[in-house]
Amino acid sequence: MDVTGGNGQPRPDENHPAEHPPAPPTPNPEHDPEHESAPDQRHPDKGHPDNPGPGDTAGHTEHEHRSLAHAGIARTDPPPERPKEPGGGILMGRPFGVPVYVAPSWFLVAALITWVFGGQLDRVLPELGALRYLVSLFFAVAFYASVLVHELAHTIAALRFKLPVRRIQLQFFGGVSEIEKEAETPGREFVLAFVGPLLSLVLAGLFYLALKPVEPGTVPGVLLAGLMISNLIVAIFNLLPGLPLDGGRMLRAVVWKITGRPMTGTVAAAWVGRALAVSVLIGLPLLNQSGTLGGDRDVSGMDTVTDALLAAILAAIIWTGAGNSLRMARLREHLPDLRARTLTRRAVPVQSDTPLSEGLRRANAAGARALVVVDTDGNPLSLVREAAIVGIPEHRRPWVPVSELAQDLTAGMRVSAELSGEELLDTLRATPATEYLVVENTGEIYGVLSAADVEKAFVKAMARPT
Repeated sequence: MDVTGGNGQPRPDENHPAEHPPAPPTPNPEHDPEHESAPDQRHPDKGHPDNPGPGDTAGHTEHEHRSLAHAGIARTDPPPERPKEPGGGILMGRPFGVPVYVAPSWFLVAALITWVFGGQLDRVLPELGALRYLVSLFFAVAFYASVLVHELAHTIAALRFKLPVRRIQLQFFGGVSEIEKEAETPGREFVLAFVGPLLSLVLAGLFYLALKPVEPGTVPGVLLAGLMISNLIVAIFNLLPGLPLDGGRMLRAVVWKITGRPMTGTVAAAWVGRALAVSVLIGLPLLNQSGTLGGDRDVSGMDTVTDALLAAILAAIIWTGAGNSLRMARLREHLPDLRARTLTRRAVPVQSDTPLSEGLRRANAAGARALVVVDTDGNPLSLVREAAIVGIPEHRRPWVPVSELAQDLTAGMRVSAELSGEELLDTLRATPATEYLVVENTGEIYGVLSAADVEKAFVKAMARPT
């Protein structure tokens, strides 16, 4: 995210776990040794534990290896529902097919700009009276229209490089273009970051040229001068070499090009961004008080507090953005560790009229943790939902057929065992479900992939040090 109108950290869609990581499943505080089973032999032919099968990851605990009837399904809470995608505010349009939202926080900053700019107009054009606030509101809207042009520059460049853009959002401190994937080369990364400040500089130049024939001390003259200066500030600020600003992404691209490692570039730009945050926190109030930025040297106590508050907010945004950039980079490094084959649970095929108790018995006997409903020829029809079993009391399970607890398979619920990393997450995101059928390239059933297992592995990848 840019503080005043830059491109956002490339990230997946919010339904994609890498952008907004789902909450890990709630752990079961109970530990019942009486119901512990032998280590989970999900694929006996794989030679577990020497050659572990799917689901046998290093992070699994003994508690997670309980039998299907006890901890695997019946003794756990239902997996958490996937978070719904937020609208992002008020939808203003879809230029180039990308939705543009105005966040509720924009109205707060619009009111703030109207109040501050109105006070300046009162000194320059006192004859306006109360109309100065209407002029100030127009300035706030025009300024954010300039920010939108800045964001559209990032968006057009991203689309040109075949990078999907989820949305553009105008918010309190500017805008953000949510680009779902990372640029493939440092050169493209540099261009993608640079076009935003470049367009802001172009806008500043255009407003300067438009200001030439306008008489000074008039409403058009004040508006054009304000838009020229504001776009110049946006361009210069975003060119500062620290994440999450555009200049930080340009620095990242340069270090990436030199070292050949995008992670090294991210670390360098993120730490420069944190140093920049400290500099803003300390330096901005001092510059304002000294009059370097054009202010009055004779500042009041309220002005000092306002300067310090603004500096603190800017510093916090930059520091947080730099940290988020580091976390996202770390995640991208560890994404290849998320493999469908190693996260898959072994499954037992059952007929649709099989009683639930019998299906659980077969699964426990085979060391499996999932049930797949098949037809008489062995073709998969549906998956028994883990959450549905939780709601069936044990005394009713002999009378409930597994088909009543199953979810019909759709094309999107069939996942290749070879998928891994971002490709796996994109596939799951395309068809939200609690369980997926994992198949070999030959079409043979490999097992069942639980969304909860993917979420837990994702959280572990986020926490893992680089």
